[in-house]
Amino acid sequence: MFIRKKPNKSGVISVQVIAKINGKSKLIKTIGSSRDEKTIKELTEKGHHYIATFGGQTALDFSDETNLIQSVFQQIDSHTEVGTELLLGKIFDDVGFNVIDDQIFRQLVLSRLTYPVSKLKTSDYLEKYHDLEYPVQQIYRYMDKLHSTQKELVQQISYEHTKHVLGGQVTIVFYDVTTLYFEIDHEDTLRKTGFSKEGKHQNPQIVLGLLVSRNGYPLAYDIFEGNKFEGHTMLPVLDAFKEKYRLDQLVIIADSGLLSNANIEELQEKGYEFILGARIKNEKKQIQEQILALSLKNGESAVIEKDGLKLIVTYSDSRAKKDSQNREKGLQKLEKRIKTGKLTKSSINNRGYNKYLKMDGEINIEIDYTKYNADAAWDGLKGYISNAFLGKDEIIENYGHLWQIEKAFRISKTDLKIRPIYHRAQRRIEAHICISFVAYKIYKELERQLKSLNSKLSPEKAIEIAKTIYQIKATVKGKSVAQILLINDQQKKLAQLFNFG
Repeated sequence: MFIRKKPNKSGVISVQVIAKINGKSKLIKTIGSSRDEKTIKELTEKGHHYIATFGGQTALDFSDETNLIQSVFQQIDSHTEVGTELLLGKIFDDVGFNVIDDQIFRQLVLSRLTYPVSKLKTSDYLEKYHDLEYPVQQIYRYMDKLHSTQKELVQQISYEHTKHVLGGQVTIVFYDVTTLYFEIDHEDTLRKTGFSKEGKHQNPQIVLGLLVSRNGYPLAYDIFEGNKFEGHTMLPVLDAFKEKYRLDQLVIIADSGLLSNANIEELQEKGYEFILGARIKNEKKQIQEQILALSLKNGESAVIEKDGLKLIVTYSDSRAKKDSQNREKGLQKLEKRIKTGKLTKSSINNRGYNKYLKMDGEINIEIDYTKYNADAAWDGLKGYISNAFLGKDEIIENYGHLWQIEKAFRISKTDLKIRPIYHRAQRRIEAHICISFVAYKIYKELERQLKSLNSKLSPEKAIEIAKTIYQIKATVKGKSVAQILLINDQQKKLAQLFNFG
């Protein structure tokens, strides 16, 4: 059984106890209804208590160990892992994803957080640890439904919840892309070879564009062909997001990979404010001279007017040290390759530190140390291009939050294991990414709630603890009894923190 919070057209939330019977959801009891968040939380707690005692089930009495061993442990009917449902299921409901009345959706999302594997292995996992039967073909059929009817609803739920936790409005968004490769030999209409951020240039891939808010809460996403230039993905995602939620004002923040004259012109034409990372070394000679003439000290910044835009340049000692170290490492690699004779004419290009190479005559390759030394003048400098009606310091501070989207991709690829993707059909690839999007939203809300509860637990650690919490069910003297096993201090503290057990 589980708790469902069902809103009606007037915004009243009904807290219900639902049971899964013969694969269908059945209403067992309506606990109550309210618009007030505090009252809804109290009703939800009553619902969990009702589930714990429903149908004659009673909590086991652990005070009499001899009786417990004789009357219970020898008559156990089942044991299931319940910690992830008690923890992550609560977060799932808090965000509002429970309005999607498909239990298989819930289980696929929670499994992505706890045991991110193929759909076939997910089916086995749910049966083995949660006593739930979802044959893999049923999962595939649901993914088709998710793609065709629920993908937009999922993003809307995420947006509405994010808007709520941010105080009622979303005006600043962050955009970035990543690539997801497939271990296949042949391309199709979606999976194509292109520039891979993972260094898998020989593998067909897709491009994933993600839009997040401050603090890294996911707002929207889309996927594109693997050979699509990342700069051409931003405006479609932005336009769809702005139109869907009828947003008048939006400030978009993105790194220099999304910087192009075409993008800047289109952003301005459509009334967007933007803060983009600038490629200051690629500016015209006049602008470069102005930048190098600034003589900035640690923590200082300056504004240069450029074609009606603000080019903001900052300097940091720590960045200068890192830039210098990276240049030195690059130079050492080049010197080693020249010394061993492994550097040929085919190596000459303008990528990375190869820009320090030059050809003398037909075959003699050497390092241009003059260019290497001149590059030191740029150490520690970073630029931003913007038309935003914000002060210089506000622009720099807002751009500094861009790391949140890099964290989102890192979590998606490592903890949620968004790849490998085992699907071939585009609709199922999109459904898989949709499930991962929801899982990441749950992760971020868990992170937010842990912080608000002043807990030092990370989301990863909380999930790890939850996965160790089991419930046993037994029949004693004709009565069904159940007990959640909170054995160690970590389990007990987590249960107390989130009010379950």
